[in-house]
Amino acid sequence: MRRRASLLATMGLRGCPALLLCLLLALDGASPEKGATPGSASHRCFCQVTGFLDDCTCDVETIDSFNNGQLFPKLRRLLERDYFRYYKANLKKPCPFWHQESHCGLRDCAVLPCERGEVPPGLQDSERTNGRRACGSPGCQGDGRKGTKGRSSPGEGEGAGPSGANEGVAGAECEQAERLGAVDESLSAETQQAMLQWARHDDSSDSFCEVDDETCPDAEYVDLLLNPERYTGYKGPDAWKIWNSIYEENCFKPQAIKRPFNPMGSGLGSTEDGETFYRWLEGLCLEKRAFYKLISGLHASINLHLSARYLMHDTWAAPMWGPNVTEFQLRFDPVLTKGEGPRRLKNLYFLYLIELRAASKVLPYFERPGTSLFTGNVTIDTQTKDLLVEVLQAARAFPLHFDENSLFAGNKKEAAKLKEEFRLRFRNISRIMDCVGCIKCRLWGKLQTQGLGTALKILFSEKQIENLPESGPSYGFQLSRQEIVAFFNAFGRIATSVYELERFRKILHDEL
Repeated sequence: MRRRASLLATMGLRGCPALLLCLLLALDGASPEKGATPGSASHRCFCQVTGFLDDCTCDVETIDSFNNGQLFPKLRRLLERDYFRYYKANLKKPCPFWHQESHCGLRDCAVLPCERGEVPPGLQDSERTNGRRACGSPGCQGDGRKGTKGRSSPGEGEGAGPSGANEGVAGAECEQAERLGAVDESLSAETQQAMLQWARHDDSSDSFCEVDDETCPDAEYVDLLLNPERYTGYKGPDAWKIWNSIYEENCFKPQAIKRPFNPMGSGLGSTEDGETFYRWLEGLCLEKRAFYKLISGLHASINLHLSARYLMHDTWAAPMWGPNVTEFQLRFDPVLTKGEGPRRLKNLYFLYLIELRAASKVLPYFERPGTSLFTGNVTIDTQTKDLLVEVLQAARAFPLHFDENSLFAGNKKEAAKLKEEFRLRFRNISRIMDCVGCIKCRLWGKLQTQGLGTALKILFSEKQIENLPESGPSYGFQLSRQEIVAFFNAFGRIATSVYELERFRKILHDEL
C-alpha cells in the first residue's frame, strides 16, 4: 500500500479523490467498467466520464444512447444538404487584438473557397438581395426598386393577371406614386453612416457573436463538406495564445487563480493549482460556472475532432485520415493530463445539453409555414425543411433537458447586468477567432463560436419564440441564414464528438 501511495504521489495525483479511487481500484485488480482491464487506457480515460453531470439532472449514458442511436444519424444527413453545407465567412479579417506576422503555411491549414458556379443559385440571389439592402436606401426591399418584394409569388408583381397586358400602365402609375410620395433621401455621408451603425446596433443587441458582413468583398462561400475540420498541424505557442486569451481574459477568472495544465503557464501547473482553481470555480455563481464549462466543452470537442480525423499517412497521392489513439490519450487521459481530461469530457456533455436544449426551443420558429430554407430548388428545399423539423422534434423528445430557467433567475436588475456581461464576453471570444493563424482552424472556430452564440440567443429568446405569429414577419425573433447554418453545423460538431468518443472507447477496449 505504501508503494502504491508513493506511485500516486509521483504521478502528482494526491488530493484528487475521484481519480485516486479509479487508480487504486486498478492497482488492486478491481474493474468497475465491465470488460475493461484494470489500469488499462480504456479504464483510465473513461472511469470518471460516467453518471450525472454537475449542474444538470442528466447522465452521460442517457446522452450517449440518445445521440448515437437517434439524433446523430438524422443530423448528419441534414448537414449534407446544400442549404447547410455552404457557409459564408470572411477569413481575411485582421486580428483586432495583436499583430500577426503571418498565417500558417501548412498545406492542411488552407481552405478552398467555392467558385461562383458551385454555390446554389438561390443562395447567390439571396446574397445579391442582402447586398442591395445593406448598401442601398432604407426602402430597398431586395429587387432594386423601393417598396417591392425580392421574389414575387404567383399573382403578385410584374405580369400579374391572365396576360400581363397592363404591366406598362401599372408600372407608370407606381412610378408616379413614388414621385408624389417620395421623401428627400439626400442624406449627408455622416447621416448615412450613423443610420448604418444604428441598424448594426439593432441587429447585434441580442447577438452573442461578432458576425461577418456577408456583403464584404472578402467574404466567400466555403463548402464545409470539402473543407472538413481535422488535424492540420497547427500547434505550439501561436495556438496556445488563442486559448490562453479566451480562458484568461474572458472566463471571469482573476489573474491570481492559475488554470491547471496550462501550456503557457509555469510548467504545466501543479496538483495544488488544480485544487485551487476548482475551489474557485465551485464558488462562482451558476452563470459564470456555466460560461467556463461551455468554453471548456467547446475546446474538448475541437480536440476530439482533431484526434478523430488525424493524418495517419501523409502522401500527396492519397493522404489517410483516421482516429489517433495516442493523440486522444495525450489530450484526455487523466494521468497524462493530471486529472483534467475527464473534466474536459464532462464539459463537452454539458455543452451538448445546452445546444440540444436550444434545438428543442427553436422548433416553433421552423415549423411556421413562412420559414423556408431557400436554395432555389423547391422540391429539395421542402425535403430539407422536413428533415430539419424531424431533427428538432427528436431533440424536443429528449427526456432530461437542461433547465435554462435556472440561469439569470435572481434579482432582475442584477440578472440583466450579468446576462449582458455574459453576452459581451462571448462576443469578444468570437472576435478572437480572427486571430487564429490556421485558416481552416479559423473557419471552424468562427462557425462553432457563432453556432454556440446562436444557441444562447435562442435560449434567452424563449418568450419571443413562443409569441411568434403563425404567418407574416417574425419581428420579435429572427435568425439569419448565417446563424442557422452555424448553429446546426456547430451542434453537428458536438454530436459528432459524442459519437467519436464512443468510437475511441471501443478502440481502446479492443486493444486490450
